[in-house]
Amino acid sequence: MNTFSRHKLALFDHLRGALFLALIGACHLAAAADSDDYRRQRAALIQEIAADVRATASYLGRRELNSRVLTALGNVPRHEFVPWMERNWAYRNEPLPIGYGQTISQPYIVAVMTDLLDPQPNDRVLEVGTGSGYQAAVLAELVKEVYTIEIIKPLGRAAAERLQTLGYANVTTRIGDGYYGWQDKAPFDGIVVTAAADHVPPPLLAQLKPGGRMIIPVGSRYLTQQLVLITKNMDGTLQTRQLLPVRFVPLTGRHD
Repeated sequence: MNTFSRHKLALFDHLRGALFLALIGACHLAAAADSDDYRRQRAALIQEIAADVRATASYLGRRELNSRVLTALGNVPRHEFVPWMERNWAYRNEPLPIGYGQTISQPYIVAVMTDLLDPQPNDRVLEVGTGSGYQAAVLAELVKEVYTIEIIKPLGRAAAERLQTLGYANVTTRIGDGYYGWQDKAPFDGIVVTAAADHVPPPLLAQLKPGGRMIIPVGSRYLTQQLVLITKNMDGTLQTRQLLPVRFVPLTGRHD
């Protein structure tokens, strides 16, 4: 190779390296811009949720949510929990499809259900219906341990990988029928069910710690469902309160 050719090759290598670095820089800038945009969208969503809570105060018995809950929703990147084709709508205050006939819940509902659990930093919480993993991630921001069960294997496996990738080390996932709870991890300070049952599953009541709370939508697919808050008193008796009408996908599985 002559000197002129060597110079041309060196120039080509230099330009190729510069182009590669420029592309990397552009990708980082785009990612940073996306991150900033998503943060703005989350902040706007929090404001919308707060307004919706005020509008439904007569149902909920409160005009505002715990600031820790709103902070948790502001921290969780909801766009990471929806399919790529839905990311433009990730921060709309509405449910979105995640495949297999399932949805990621409306952020307002996630916020309300989380707040009603009254999550504390040392709590252990069970979630029935992992879905995309979004509710589990919100809970993970607030409590010590989250155990979450998903009956649809592909969803459960994808959620487990997603939660691990995003660093939610205090979430433990499982494939199974959440109707029966997670006996070997019980009792739980709180239980949240993200699918509608036509009755409250007795195994879940048994696994709720005295002083604990369960939030569950109750009703069939075709009739009005009610979001129900159940509190287990220290003597084991139960207090039940219907809060507001909701619409959830049904709790699946074969139950006696």
